[in-house]
Amino acid sequence: MRRWLGVLAVLGSAGVARAQDLPPAAPTPVPECRRVSEAAFLRIDPQAAARLAEIGLDRRAVFERMAETSIPETMGCWAMPVGDFDGQLVSVGMSQWNYGTGSLQPVLRAWKKGVGRFGRARKALAPVYGKLLFSRDCLAVPVRDKCRRGIRAAHGADGKLNATMLAELTAIFESDAMLQVQTDAYVALLMEVRGDLLRVFAGQPITMRKVRWAIDTKVQQGFFLADADLARLRGKLAAMPESERWDRLRAVFDWYEALGRSVDQDGVARDWAWNVAQWRCMIDKGRIDPEQYEMLHLTFLRSRTAVGNSGRWQALTFSRRGKIVLGIGSVSGKRDGDCLGVG
Repeated sequence: MRRWLGVLAVLGSAGVARAQDLPPAAPTPVPECRRVSEAAFLRIDPQAAARLAEIGLDRRAVFERMAETSIPETMGCWAMPVGDFDGQLVSVGMSQWNYGTGSLQPVLRAWKKGVGRFGRARKALAPVYGKLLFSRDCLAVPVRDKCRRGIRAAHGADGKLNATMLAELTAIFESDAMLQVQTDAYVALLMEVRGDLLRVFAGQPITMRKVRWAIDTKVQQGFFLADADLARLRGKLAAMPESERWDRLRAVFDWYEALGRSVDQDGVARDWAWNVAQWRCMIDKGRIDPEQYEMLHLTFLRSRTAVGNSGRWQALTFSRRGKIVLGIGSVSGKRDGDCLGVG
């Protein structure tokens, strides 16, 4: 989610423009990198594979979900490191593991343990910064002050990682051994998602829409709604008069629009106006089913509690999951589907 900032779409005084009146999003150049995809040498633990298959995730689907997760995080790359602009010190890897949340340290420790001839591998791939990156100070959770100072010293005046650290982190995270570590970490995340799905949607069919929604929630926000919040929301939805049903959902989209217009929401400038027009169109055309309706409200509850940078990414969380739920939407300027163009 820390990837994409753009300029706001220009709107008329009448409010959100129709989608066909908005300027098309400029295509985002695809970087040269080792791209996330299935490879024969990558292993998945057989027991984990069997349990994931129960929710529709066979080997091919696991790597499809990995690739999908990596698109908003790293434009589909295995590495794509970034610096401390969002307070996470360093973020790198297909799921943007980072020092700030403590998700990067286990990945680095796993590579150190499993690479074989660690000292030689470290010197070959990261001769300048490897000693710092794998130091006790940088593998601690949270990182210690000595590590923080060293990492920040590797940033340029523009606040970005310098070319050397960028290249060394890329070399590590594009290595075969680190691809296996990232695969293991992602499979572990999917195993957690499996448990979350069975709790959040207890007694309901586990559709691929729900699987994709849950993965994005886990990657971006780390955890799901508590049972008490789920029960409260579902109680309110069950008691809602049918006459209020669509006005209540429009209110959620109004909230999202207001966030998109506000001064301190990032990552949605190219997306929010188009999304609002598309999603309101879906209400008007009766194209939102009961599963989507509930999931949009679940997304609303979780998005409004996105606290990173004091709520800076709340609209982006709703953009990402709204697109997954509805099958139409724009994230990072990439538009899929078109309600207004469908009769």
